Amino acid sequence: MATDIQKLIGTSEEDEDEEMEMDVKEEGDDDDEEDGEKHVDATSMIAGVDGGMPTRSSNNNRFQQHHQIQEQVGTPGGGGVRRCRPIEEKERTKLRERQRRAITARILAGLRRHGNYNLRVRADINDVIAALAREAGWVVLPDGTTFPAKSQGPRPAGVNSAAVSSQMVSPQTPASLKGVTSAYRSSGELNACNMKGVFIPSSSPYDLPSSARSQNSSIVGDGGGQTDSHPLIGGSMDNVGDKQIVDMPLKLPERDYSNTACIPVYVMLPLGVINMKCEMVDPDGLLKQLRILKSVNVDGVMVDCWWGIVEGHAPGEYNWNGYKRLFQMVCELKLKLQVVMSFHECGGNVGDDVCIPLPHWVAEIGRSNPDIFFTDREGRRNPECLSWGIDKERVLRGRTAVEVYFDCMRSFRVEFDEYFKNGNISMIQVGLGPCGELRYPSCPVKHGWRYPGIGEFQCYDLYLLKSLRKAAEARGHSFWGRGPDNAGSYNSRPHETGFFCDGGDYDSYYGRFFLNWYSRVLVDHGDRVLSLAKLAFNGTCIAAKVLNAAWDVCIPVSSENALPCHDHVSYKKILDSAKPLTDPDGRHLSSFTYLRLSPLLMERHNFMEFERFIKRMHGEAVGLQVYSN
Repeated sequence: MATDIQKLIGTSEEDEDEEMEMDVKEEGDDDDEEDGEKHVDATSMIAGVDGGMPTRSSNNNRFQQHHQIQEQVGTPGGGGVRRCRPIEEKERTKLRERQRRAITARILAGLRRHGNYNLRVRADINDVIAALAREAGWVVLPDGTTFPAKSQGPRPAGVNSAAVSSQMVSPQTPASLKGVTSAYRSSGELNACNMKGVFIPSSSPYDLPSSARSQNSSIVGDGGGQTDSHPLIGGSMDNVGDKQIVDMPLKLPERDYSNTACIPVYVMLPLGVINMKCEMVDPDGLLKQLRILKSVNVDGVMVDCWWGIVEGHAPGEYNWNGYKRLFQMVCELKLKLQVVMSFHECGGNVGDDVCIPLPHWVAEIGRSNPDIFFTDREGRRNPECLSWGIDKERVLRGRTAVEVYFDCMRSFRVEFDEYFKNGNISMIQVGLGPCGELRYPSCPVKHGWRYPGIGEFQCYDLYLLKSLRKAAEARGHSFWGRGPDNAGSYNSRPHETGFFCDGGDYDSYYGRFFLNWYSRVLVDHGDRVLSLAKLAFNGTCIAAKVLNAAWDVCIPVSSENALPCHDHVSYKKILDSAKPLTDPDGRHLSSFTYLRLSPLLMERHNFMEFERFIKRMHGEAVGLQVYSN
């Protein structure tokens, strides 16, 4: 018997033992009474039979003994023994019950693992519905009474809780999942929680919208061994016994984003779309992908203009040929352009699949003067980007670092003047440090850093140390012109250091002076570069990775995902951040850039999910969404 059940529901014997513990009401209780007479349970009349899962041999004995009982019932004077249900019917009832327990166990396991639902071990379907109702913002009382959480009136009495609960899980209910712990789960991980073999009783209102409940009879009923498909749920049905098993995908409660603000969506192009010779790598393949993006109303694309490519061979000599061809292709499809002026190297960071170093002539300077790069306390150099200590030092063939950045931006502005005038270029993002971000390269993997190490200060090149000594002398304490000697190493924890521990030197007079200088160098670098960018791109929206205070000073905020995402849960988290439901001022992102165009995004299932995401970002209505394997 156990083997037959496993073939039907696809669970292991260990899973089956766990599923048998589920506190689900057995189907067949209503069948125990026929013509006003109670049936006799044959198993209760068999001495020595274990109450657990019967073995195949014990089943045979039970069949024989039950046959003898039936003969006694049929003989005159059979006395007090009433007639019994056929043993085959009872076995079918138990098979259906085990099937339902297995399905319930899978549903609960998926909700616990992927939805972070706090469900008890012996939860049943009522607990699942109650949890979904609470996620939708409703209050569910112990007796099942359900009402809106924000209701100011008296709590309803005598409400049909089953009817209310079924409405709470309908796809039209605006709701949000609050218990999701990870936004970077892959589509494969999401598929792992999709359900198969969901049993739908003929009277069940669950998992179907009200418009589809009239079609219940066409989904569930008696039948032979055929398998049918259903256009609404996108699943299939298989028969077990006299009922049908529906291959039902999981549905999650959804917030309705229709008629919300339209947030433009841009897609970041692959890092290697332009090679080191400033040529397009695969123009025909890219054109096909851009046409597909256009077909789902993507607003535009983002592309990195790498300093190491366009000014790679000699100072002041710029090659924009590959970008010219790319921009022409994009604009012919009537897509907008966001351009990143990338003054850092590509390679070695998360998501980097190509290597684009700093310009060759800069590397030559660095070999004779390595202090143009950020340096840690042990003297290790980081050639990912130039130290901010040379922002005003003419060490780059007679130019300062900020002059080099400005010259490159000005050359770009002149070369692509028509795209600015026509509005094809909607935004320029300016790289300000490692990975283009306004931060120190304090946690380089190439130097052995691993999460959650605190990293190290990067202020030990000659130019930043010179700035620190100057600041200390101006403060009147020249001996403060040094970096802290008790701040630990890359993989230290705060409590392991004398500088960052509770009551440590970070809060001393010297510590506050040093941290103020260290952060001021960062802010001043951002101010200098962005001021020159404003001068070069006058009249064009300029963006930089500085976010913390942007909302409070009414600066428009754009965003992008840090890691690739293709599943519904990740997109939902992005939507909730892009259009915060609880923001008192109704603020939202001005645009969003998706990281990044790839063959994985173009896979059918992933791209369909992406298309639905775009519609929600644009504030368009999205129909019933189902998830299938």
